[in-house]
Amino acid sequence: MRPENVTGPICVHAEAPVWSPSWGGIRWVDGDAADLVTLRDDGIHRLHLADEYAAFVRPRVNGGFVAMGARSLHLADSADGPTHLATSFDLGSARFNDGTIDPRGRLLAGSMALDGAGPVGRVLQIGAGLTGIEVLSGVECSNGVGFDPDEARAYYTDTPTGRVDVFDVADGELSDRRPFVTIADDQGMPDGLCVAADGSVWVALWGGGAVHGYAPDGTLIARIELPAPQVSACTFGGDDLDTLFITTSAQGLGDRHGTEAGSLFAVTLGIQGQPVVPFAG
Repeated sequence: MRPENVTGPICVHAEAPVWSPSWGGIRWVDGDAADLVTLRDDGIHRLHLADEYAAFVRPRVNGGFVAMGARSLHLADSADGPTHLATSFDLGSARFNDGTIDPRGRLLAGSMALDGAGPVGRVLQIGAGLTGIEVLSGVECSNGVGFDPDEARAYYTDTPTGRVDVFDVADGELSDRRPFVTIADDQGMPDGLCVAADGSVWVALWGGGAVHGYAPDGTLIARIELPAPQVSACTFGGDDLDTLFITTSAQGLGDRHGTEAGSLFAVTLGIQGQPVVPFAG
């Protein structure tokens, strides 16, 4: 499984990829640039978010998209904007970092501590009314979150723990957090993740130059190596949802890192992902 570099190193901090037919392909963020980046058949398109950071983006149920900035939620009514600031959140010494949409169409927006503030991040559940309800606290660097096809389990990464955890899901709520897999120190740190239609879990390894695939019982079933050390996130896409798109970051590497960091990669695995759930707001 050798991934193809499909863009070259066009971003500093590529992160949070998501596939949606509503915007014509794969979209991700260039975080520190506060840009939303879309790859279509006619090339790369950038849309700047009026914010200091772009954390992640998801489609909306009636068209357009929702994008999370450093501490704000932005909405657009069409695939390519424009966006408008809908609401902001008091995150203290933290900013938004990554998240997803749960099976009921609600945002799960995670945050990360700034300037070594410690576990001051949270995960907020944000519904159509745009009010944030805290579902998890004591987070240091919230990253990947995804649901299995049966909507019975949710997987979650607070990167500094070195683990991917799993929750039970009942009536849309999370409970009984416990370790799913622990990443060895020499393998990197778990970052973004996605869950395939067969229930397997695919985890980007920051500092590890790879994506790991795990069976639902936590068994390692695949290792995909990348020519860039900081692998930030992954998602399934393509017309048949059978391509794994992988983002990488050059954040903090300096001008002469000599890698393909900042590129988007793609690899076909022979399994399918799940379609993205749109935001109900």
